[in-house]
Amino acid sequence: MRPLFNVLAGLALALPLTTMSAAAAEPTCEIDRPVVFAGLDWDSNAFHTALASYILEKGYGCATDVIPGSTIPLLNGMARGDIDVTMEIWPDNVTEALAKGTAAGQFQDLGINFPDATQAWFVPKYMVEGDDAPAKGLKKVSDLPKYKELFADPEEPGKGRFYNCIAGWGCEVINTKKLNAYGLLDDFVNFRPGTGGALAAVIESSIKRKKPIVFYYWGPTWVLGKIGDEVVALEEPAYDKEIWDKLSAETDPTKVTEATAYPLSKVHVYANSDFADKAPKLVEFLTAYETTNAMVSRALAYMQDTGGTADDAAQDFLKNSRDVWTTWVPEEVAARVMAGLEG
Repeated sequence: MRPLFNVLAGLALALPLTTMSAAAAEPTCEIDRPVVFAGLDWDSNAFHTALASYILEKGYGCATDVIPGSTIPLLNGMARGDIDVTMEIWPDNVTEALAKGTAAGQFQDLGINFPDATQAWFVPKYMVEGDDAPAKGLKKVSDLPKYKELFADPEEPGKGRFYNCIAGWGCEVINTKKLNAYGLLDDFVNFRPGTGGALAAVIESSIKRKKPIVFYYWGPTWVLGKIGDEVVALEEPAYDKEIWDKLSAETDPTKVTEATAYPLSKVHVYANSDFADKAPKLVEFLTAYETTNAMVSRALAYMQDTGGTADDAAQDFLKNSRDVWTTWVPEEVAARVMAGLEG
């Protein structure tokens, strides 16, 4: 027979676990319909939507849904209440629509999802680091003419090749203006690959084969998730809003004479205001939700390497980054999510 104090001690220890188990087994969502996410048409948003949806479903007992589309239509949908949550709002890209909806009280800023979305011109570290590096002195975009032979364009060997974005992307326009402003077009070909996939492929292939390449890219993306540790950004004049606005407003690239580095973008989570008022616990979670460029790039690289879906990447993140996401939710919610992962 066990001594009585041992039995009581056992019950005292057992009660919290029993209570937690009961709580873990009976989540009740704050709203009685699916939480609707904006299904913006790019991979990092799909990852964030899958991650937040899993936590809402397993941790808070909510049903979820996604309406696919592009930025402005879905932002208008969030203003009307068709969309509850948008996991990626890039304020620099939707300034006017965001200001209009915010002023009308149609949606609320729930804070930063990731603070360090980046864009830059990159070269491989093996080109510039180490005693034997072939372009050891290459640090700035203004240094590029001295090393153009290393990045020779196959069709114009007297010039180097700069890998720009594909035609039709906004970054292609900006980079073309920068090439003019930095006076690089006498020494480098402004090369636009045919597709985004072709651009990603030549970057990955060059890095794997230790070949020279100078290119533009952005993050979070699977490309920087895979090779981000193997490249270095070339220095540009520090971001200056006045210069940037002037560059952006000029429609003739040949007339752009001054440029700066890309701004470091902060990407936010937004919610419809009526939804936010009705679901304070869900809003508390979404407000605490915060990742980084590097975390998201790794998740996208996981999708690329495994052929997995955004849902697969979300569950991989939940299994391997518990120190991150468990800080976004109460303990009992975390317990339910972990139980879901193990189920």
